[in-house]
Amino acid sequence: MSKFKKKKSGKLPEISTASLPDIVFMLLFFFMTATTMKDSELKIENKLPKANQTAKLHKKQYVMYIYAGKPSERYRNSLGGSDRVQMADKIAPVSEVRNFVINERASRNSEDEKYLTASLKIDKNVKMGLVQDIKQELRKVDQLKVNYTTSQGNPVE
Repeated sequence: MSKFKKKKSGKLPEISTASLPDIVFMLLFFFMTATTMKDSELKIENKLPKANQTAKLHKKQYVMYIYAGKPSERYRNSLGGSDRVQMADKIAPVSEVRNFVINERASRNSEDEKYLTASLKIDKNVKMGLVQDIKQELRKVDQLKVNYTTSQGNPVE
């Protein structure tokens, strides 16, 4: 008599699904923390000019974005076809740049204020007069750290 019996059926045991909810919730938690939501909806066309010598901003939490360009097709009927300035989700006149900067400064810590940079995302077809007006408004509130956002490439093309 033998103590060990041979299995007669070659049936495999079922896979345990007890840890499946743990894995699902771990993936859900990962994607909730790693995903960033879009800050604002761009209501203007924004084809950035090209530059071959660029530097990357490392601390994006200290950047406030100011966009300029013609309204996109979706908003052209209500906003017209001339160049516009967009700050956050709002199309505003150039005179509102001061209030935008003051509100951005107020929403941050006083220690972060010295690192705050105004990033100008200007369409390549915008008239330079509008850019000068934006820069003048930034000077009036002593926002002297200004960044011009471009795309990587050869500027001659």
